[in-house]
Amino acid sequence: MWKVEVPTSHLIDARVNGLKSRYLCLDIYCVILISGYLRTHFFFYILWRCFFIITNNQGIQKDKNETLVNEAIKFKEVRLIDVDGEQIGIMPVKDAQRIAREKDLDLVCVAPMAKPPVCRIMNYSKFRYEQQRHEREAKKNQKVIEVKELRLTPTIDKHDFETKLRNARKFLEKGNKVLVTVRFRGRMITFMEQGQNVLNEFAASLSDIAKVESESKLENRQLSLTLAPLDSKKKA
Repeated sequence: MWKVEVPTSHLIDARVNGLKSRYLCLDIYCVILISGYLRTHFFFYILWRCFFIITNNQGIQKDKNETLVNEAIKFKEVRLIDVDGEQIGIMPVKDAQRIAREKDLDLVCVAPMAKPPVCRIMNYSKFRYEQQRHEREAKKNQKVIEVKELRLTPTIDKHDFETKLRNARKFLEKGNKVLVTVRFRGRMITFMEQGQNVLNEFAASLSDIAKVESESKLENRQLSLTLAPLDSKKKA
């Protein structure tokens, strides 16, 4: 029989390659184990964070403008302030609700985002009435400024100019702003300088009660500027 002699170097290479294959399989197995371990822990971490957020925000309603009162307050602990403004301290919300009931008043959460949330003992109906009254007064005192528009032409005659001037003065005296425009139709675009002079004269005639808020600018074949009423101190 023929004997085939395999060189020793080939046997060593085969063993080395076998070891490499085993180590490669072991590395792949370790990577799979580690990735599975990380995925599992990441999943439980997400669950824990969701539970933490839900439990800490318990009692906060969707409408942030809605006030939490009495039994609607679901926090575990609150910082309680008495009806006279004195701080009683941190306590379970059940105890705070009991104290409010004993005084025949309401427990109102005035700072739900604080840590811990701040609650105050008060007459909520009276508090809400005063709050609504202040809101109504604020709306009454709020001044609405309107912008009135007056249209001129580059070739406006003296009578029309004075009529527009009187109307603008009435608007400004009422506290409104006035948008003055000069339109250029057709070939009137060649009267650009004359239109600018009309605007300048109009603004100068009202300088005793108005100021130029925005300088004249050309847009869509028309020049325009805005006049705003002067402050009462400047008028004096």
